[in-house]
Amino acid sequence: MDQDAFRKTYRDSSECFCIFETSILSHRCGCSLADRFCIAEREGIECRSDAAQALCSDFLETLREKARFVLKIHHGTGPLAHSKALRLQVGGLRGLHALLHPGDPLPLLIRDIHKTVTACRDRFGDLEEIPYQEVIKQIAAFQDRKRTHPRRGPSNDD
Repeated sequence: MDQDAFRKTYRDSSECFCIFETSILSHRCGCSLADRFCIAEREGIECRSDAAQALCSDFLETLREKARFVLKIHHGTGPLAHSKALRLQVGGLRGLHALLHPGDPLPLLIRDIHKTVTACRDRFGDLEEIPYQEVIKQIAAFQDRKRTHPRRGPSNDD
Protein backbone atom coordinates (compact mmCIF):
# COMPACT_ATOMS: atom_id res chain seq x y z
CA MET A 1 0.00 0.00 0.00
CA ASP A 2 1.54 3.34 -0.96
CA GLN A 3 1.84 6.16 1.58
CA ASP A 4 -0.89 8.37 0.09
CA ALA A 5 -3.42 5.53 -0.04
CA PHE A 6 -2.55 4.57 3.53
CA ARG A 7 -3.05 8.13 4.82
CA LYS A 8 -6.42 8.45 3.07
CA THR A 9 -7.62 5.08 4.38
CA TYR A 10 -6.33 5.95 7.86
CA ARG A 11 -8.18 9.29 7.95
CA ASP A 12 -11.36 7.66 6.66
CA SER A 13 -11.31 4.78 9.16
CA SER A 14 -10.24 6.61 12.33
CA GLU A 15 -12.95 8.89 13.69
CA CYS A 16 -11.10 9.79 16.90
CA PHE A 17 -7.36 9.34 16.39
CA CYS A 18 -5.05 9.13 19.40
CA ILE A 19 -2.97 12.24 20.04
CA PHE A 20 -0.25 10.12 21.70
CA GLU A 21 -0.12 7.47 18.97
CA THR A 22 3.64 7.89 18.50
CA SER A 23 4.44 7.11 22.13
CA ILE A 24 2.01 4.16 22.30
CA LEU A 25 3.28 2.57 19.09
CA SER A 26 6.86 2.94 20.35
CA HIS A 27 5.87 0.94 23.47
CA ARG A 28 6.78 3.82 25.83
CA CYS A 29 3.22 4.56 26.94
CA GLY A 30 -0.18 2.95 27.20
CA CYS A 31 -3.70 4.23 27.67
CA SER A 32 -6.90 2.73 29.00
CA LEU A 33 -8.85 4.46 26.22
CA ALA A 34 -6.64 3.37 23.31
CA ASP A 35 -7.80 0.86 20.71
CA ARG A 36 -5.37 -0.56 18.16
CA PHE A 37 -6.40 -1.15 14.57
CA CYS A 38 -4.60 -2.35 11.46
CA ILE A 39 -4.67 -1.16 7.89
CA ALA A 40 -2.76 -3.54 5.67
CA GLU A 41 0.44 -4.26 7.62
CA ARG A 42 0.42 -0.96 9.52
CA GLU A 43 -0.97 -0.26 12.96
CA GLY A 44 -2.83 2.77 14.27
CA ILE A 45 -4.30 3.89 17.58
CA GLU A 46 -7.81 5.25 18.08
CA CYS A 47 -9.19 6.95 21.20
CA ARG A 48 -12.52 5.74 22.61
CA SER A 49 -13.44 9.16 24.04
CA ASP A 50 -13.87 12.47 22.27
CA ALA A 51 -13.52 14.31 25.60
CA ALA A 52 -10.27 12.50 26.43
CA GLN A 53 -8.92 13.22 22.96
CA ALA A 54 -9.70 16.92 23.42
CA LEU A 55 -7.96 16.97 26.83
CA CYS A 56 -4.87 15.22 25.43
CA SER A 57 -4.86 17.58 22.44
CA ASP A 58 -5.03 20.65 24.67
CA PHE A 59 -2.25 19.31 26.89
CA LEU A 60 0.04 18.42 24.00
CA GLU A 61 -0.59 21.78 22.29
CA THR A 62 0.25 23.67 25.50
CA LEU A 63 3.27 21.46 26.12
CA ARG A 64 4.57 21.96 22.58
CA GLU A 65 4.38 25.73 22.95
CA LYS A 66 6.17 25.66 26.30
CA ALA A 67 8.86 23.24 25.03
CA ARG A 68 9.73 25.06 21.79
CA PHE A 69 13.14 26.14 23.06
CA VAL A 70 14.23 22.74 24.34
CA LEU A 71 12.99 21.01 21.16
CA LYS A 72 14.59 23.69 18.97
CA ILE A 73 11.43 24.33 16.96
CA HIS A 74 10.89 27.79 15.59
CA HIS A 75 7.46 27.35 14.03
CA GLY A 76 4.37 26.81 16.11
CA THR A 77 2.47 24.44 13.84
CA GLY A 78 3.08 21.57 11.52
CA PRO A 79 4.14 18.03 12.18
CA LEU A 80 7.23 17.28 14.26
CA ALA A 81 9.93 14.83 13.26
CA HIS A 82 9.33 11.42 14.84
CA SER A 83 12.16 11.80 17.36
CA LYS A 84 10.94 15.23 18.50
CA ALA A 85 7.33 14.05 18.74
CA LEU A 86 8.43 11.08 20.84
CA ARG A 87 10.58 13.28 23.05
CA LEU A 88 7.72 15.74 23.56
CA GLN A 89 5.12 13.06 24.29
CA VAL A 90 7.11 10.65 26.46
CA GLY A 91 9.17 13.35 28.17
CA GLY A 92 6.02 15.37 28.84
CA LEU A 93 4.20 12.41 30.35
CA ARG A 94 7.23 11.52 32.45
CA GLY A 95 7.25 15.12 33.65
CA LEU A 96 3.61 14.82 34.70
CA HIS A 97 4.41 11.56 36.48
CA ALA A 98 7.26 13.30 38.33
CA LEU A 99 4.85 16.05 39.46
CA LEU A 100 2.30 13.51 40.68
CA HIS A 101 4.84 11.23 42.38
CA PRO A 102 7.78 13.38 43.56
CA GLY A 103 10.72 11.33 44.76
CA ASP A 104 9.63 8.16 42.92
CA PRO A 105 11.85 6.87 40.11
CA LEU A 106 10.57 7.59 36.61
CA PRO A 107 8.91 4.56 35.04
CA LEU A 108 10.10 3.16 31.73
CA LEU A 109 6.46 2.85 30.69
CA ILE A 110 3.71 5.37 31.42
CA ARG A 111 0.87 2.88 31.82
CA ASP A 112 -2.16 5.16 31.37
CA ILE A 113 -1.90 8.46 29.52
CA HIS A 114 -5.51 9.48 30.20
CA LYS A 115 -5.21 8.79 33.92
CA THR A 116 -1.92 10.74 34.15
CA VAL A 117 -3.14 13.82 32.26
CA THR A 118 -6.49 13.84 34.10
CA ALA A 119 -4.82 13.47 37.52
CA CYS A 120 -2.49 16.40 36.79
CA ARG A 121 -5.30 18.60 35.53
CA ASP A 122 -7.37 17.77 38.62
CA ARG A 123 -4.44 18.39 40.97
CA PHE A 124 -3.52 21.78 39.52
CA GLY A 125 -7.05 22.86 38.58
CA ASP A 126 -6.32 23.55 34.92
CA LEU A 127 -3.80 22.54 32.26
CA GLU A 128 -2.39 26.08 32.21
CA GLU A 129 -1.63 25.90 35.95
CA ILE A 130 0.67 22.88 35.67
CA PRO A 131 4.27 23.89 36.57
CA TYR A 132 5.62 23.25 33.08
CA GLN A 133 9.19 24.19 34.00
CA GLU A 134 9.35 20.84 35.85
CA VAL A 135 7.82 18.99 32.92
CA ILE A 136 10.27 20.61 30.47
CA LYS A 137 13.16 19.18 32.50
CA GLN A 138 11.95 15.68 31.67
CA ILE A 139 11.59 16.53 27.98
CA ALA A 140 15.16 17.82 27.96
CA ALA A 141 16.41 14.71 29.77
CA PHE A 142 14.52 12.16 27.64
CA GLN A 143 16.63 10.06 25.31
CA ASP A 144 15.18 7.44 23.03
CA ARG A 145 16.56 3.94 23.02
CA LYS A 146 19.88 3.56 21.24
CA ARG A 147 20.01 1.38 18.17
CA THR A 148 21.24 -2.11 18.90
CA HIS A 149 22.59 -2.62 15.40
CA PRO A 150 24.55 0.12 13.66
CA ARG A 151 23.30 1.20 10.29
CA ARG A 152 25.14 -0.46 7.49
CA GLY A 153 26.96 1.81 5.14
CA PRO A 154 28.04 0.99 1.63
CA SER A 155 30.03 -2.20 1.47
CA ASN A 156 33.71 -2.02 0.55
CA ASP A 157 33.77 -5.71 -0.40
CA ASP A 158 32.65 -5.14 -3.99
